[in-house]
Amino acid sequence: MLIGPISLADLFERLDAVGLAWSLVLLVLAYAGGWLVAWLSIRSLGRIIKRTKTPVDDEAIGRVAQPLRTLLPVLAVELALPLLPLSQGLSEGLRQVALVGVVVISGWLLLAVIREIEDVLSRRYDPRGEGDARVRSTYTQVRAFGNISRFLVVVVTLAFALMSVDTLRHLGAGLLASAGIAGIVLGFAAQKSLATILEGVQLAVTQPIRVDDEVVVEGEWGRIEEITLSYVVVRTWDLRRLILPISQFIDKPFQNWTRSSTELLGTVELHLDYSLSVDEIRAEFNRILETSKSWDRKTSRVQVTDSTENTMLVRLVVSAKNSGALFELRCEVREKIIAYVQRVHPSALPRTRADVRSENHPSAAR
Repeated sequence: MLIGPISLADLFERLDAVGLAWSLVLLVLAYAGGWLVAWLSIRSLGRIIKRTKTPVDDEAIGRVAQPLRTLLPVLAVELALPLLPLSQGLSEGLRQVALVGVVVISGWLLLAVIREIEDVLSRRYDPRGEGDARVRSTYTQVRAFGNISRFLVVVVTLAFALMSVDTLRHLGAGLLASAGIAGIVLGFAAQKSLATILEGVQLAVTQPIRVDDEVVVEGEWGRIEEITLSYVVVRTWDLRRLILPISQFIDKPFQNWTRSSTELLGTVELHLDYSLSVDEIRAEFNRILETSKSWDRKTSRVQVTDSTENTMLVRLVVSAKNSGALFELRCEVREKIIAYVQRVHPSALPRTRADVRSENHPSAAR
């Protein structure tokens, strides 16, 4: 059982000078031995890793080196405590302190391992390359489950650390046994946070959005930059960031332009005079597409979709492999078609007709 604070006088009453010195020597030797084992282990692993060609091993050993240098000495001290000539109460108290240290440092080590695995998989499935849907899906799952894993490790580590101390364990058992109001109040207080975390897990599993998806949400177009357990970061075209709660993508409708594919259709609409031949526009349109690098050579159409008393509305339909290429293609087609009409058929541009007659004209007199 954990004992209360012990003064130096009480300590010297329970231990003679020889016993105290022997205890300190054993603790120092145990700590030094643990540190030496950790140093030799890391050094040996470093030599083995240097023979490999991949840089991942070097990053991994660098990430877990410090937790190992801390864990093994504390673990050695805990194993050496039963050998010390200490009273049972003092020995038990030191053992619990060392055990809490081992639990916390082990959690630190697990977090380092999870972070390294997440970084390796994230680099392997980086969506900023080809932007394949499968790659973006895997990347989103890696990031989401990395957040979930770190959260669970922190919670479990804190739980085991508290359970390692007898007084805190009994206090927790008493609160649970009382079945009372504190648990209910805490449950209601954490209800919103737990619901948000569950929504984050649901988003990671169902994946209505993935990292690097192109979406229209809250009237803004942008790309999904980051997905956490509680919020989503959307990067807009002008480099602003929209921070949206997870519930925005669970409870409300939004547009996902790249849900199943990055390919998109786009239109260019022009108001032209009736004197212009649509076949000429179609021929020029096809010539522009054949020389364009942004067109994916899948869809191209020229249609007259509306007519007014002054002009006809000509719609040019194009396709591209992604939204960036589609925007460039639409601008290119619009500019070149207008330049063609200006150069070859300037009279076919939209204009307002007016019939101006002199006062001496017979129709004017009537």
